[in-house]
Amino acid sequence: MTKIEAIIQTSKLEDVKNALHEAGVEGMTVLEVRGHGRQKGHTEFYRGREYTVDLIPKIKLEMVLTDSLVEKVVAAISAAARTGQIGDGKIFCSRVDEAVRIRNDERGDSAL
Repeated sequence: MTKIEAIIQTSKLEDVKNALHEAGVEGMTVLEVRGHGRQKGHTEFYRGREYTVDLIPKIKLEMVLTDSLVEKVVAAISAAARTGQIGDGKIFCSRVDEAVRIRNDERGDSAL
């Protein structure tokens, strides 16, 4: 099993959710997060004063998948979230040793 964590732009959430649904993903966790990468934030003007916004709102998606779906899902997220501009986000993949469904104590792939 593999855990996928993807940080994407907020405007791309619906596109990515649709792409994941088409790729066969049944469940995911969506979090509103703030952070920055290379873009280091930006400046905005509010009531004539300049402010630096260095923590940019992003969306974090988390899901645990069977290994057979990982490449398909990474490709789907990447294609749906890409704008070609700095700040498109990142995808992280890490191994998961065990999953347990609390309701009936199923374990492994069947718990997903």
